[in-house]
Amino acid sequence: MDARDLPVEGQKFDAIYCSHNLEHFHRHDAIKVLRGFAGSLTDDGYAHILVPDVGEVMRQFVYGGMDIESVLYEVAVGPVTVHDVLYGWGLSLMGGNEFMAHKTGFTKDLLGRFLGTAGFKMMRSMEHKGRYEIEVFAYLQE
Repeated sequence: MDARDLPVEGQKFDAIYCSHNLEHFHRHDAIKVLRGFAGSLTDDGYAHILVPDVGEVMRQFVYGGMDIESVLYEVAVGPVTVHDVLYGWGLSLMGGNEFMAHKTGFTKDLLGRFLGTAGFKMMRSMEHKGRYEIEVFAYLQE
């Protein structure tokens, strides 16, 4: 996410989609981004958010006997390892792209608290068997 992705000041949207970028912000900045989403939505709008599920990754890591380089799943650009989810995309980090480092790890409960702090009143999370991500629809109204 960069400045071109942020809503124009004063503009209101029915929906905002955020996929796999909140974890690249520091904890306090992730909350600021979510507040920006809340402030940019119409009263009946919602935010659709996807972030890595660090809790599930750690469960698999500990109970599945994995190591830090174990492959969790494959995507178009190649294998995603435990290291990639916890610390950022290894290939990008080796190339000097510090933004790709993960600065905030999310669990379902933590994301819910962040969304509540940011002003969202109702959250609906989607469960996906075998996926290492949290999907949440957050609404300003209950």
